[in-house]
Amino acid sequence: TMSLKLNTASGGSITLQEADTASNLTATLPAATGDVMVSGNMPAFFARLGSNQTVSFATETKLVLDTELFDTNSNFDITTNYRFTPTVAGYYQISYAARGTGSTANTNTSVILFKNGSAYTSNLAAGIVGTLVLFVGGSSLVYMNGSTDYLELYGSISGTGTASFQAVNANGSYQTYMSGVLVRAA
Repeated sequence: TMSLKLNTASGGSITLQEADTASNLTATLPAATGDVMVSGNMPAFFARLGSNQTVSFATETKLVLDTELFDTNSNFDITTNYRFTPTVAGYYQISYAARGTGSTANTNTSVILFKNGSAYTSNLAAGIVGTLVLFVGGSSLVYMNGSTDYLELYGSISGTGTASFQAVNANGSYQTYMSGVLVRAA
């Protein structure tokens, strides 16, 4: 059993004290209007390519992020749309990366974060003629309404030969992925 008591009428601090032990636990709440976030309602995810994805050169293609490392609120769709649709409104810190390869040459690799079907932010790695592999990443703070807003990751490779986005590197590190966490509720 836990008891909740207000220390002082003007101090605004609340102490949570376990009733059946001698130790006290203190929770400090910010002086802010709105929801106070706790780890149970702060969505976080990490989704990645499960296997290499072949794409057409110079074509923005949705990346098939079909493997999750974690998805604390079950908001990332890894089976149909490969998108993040959070159910908690707020500001999300999103990180993304892609490793593009060309069998003959890869002159540019870009990765584009789409919000609601339109480009939101993008980054480009420019190489020189004859480069086979280019890695590019980015990060963005994105407001999501908690109901209809969604994010998807797209990529594009310019060059010749066969183009693909790589799932993992030779050392096993993830190469094409998107991750995010709620940093502030709306």
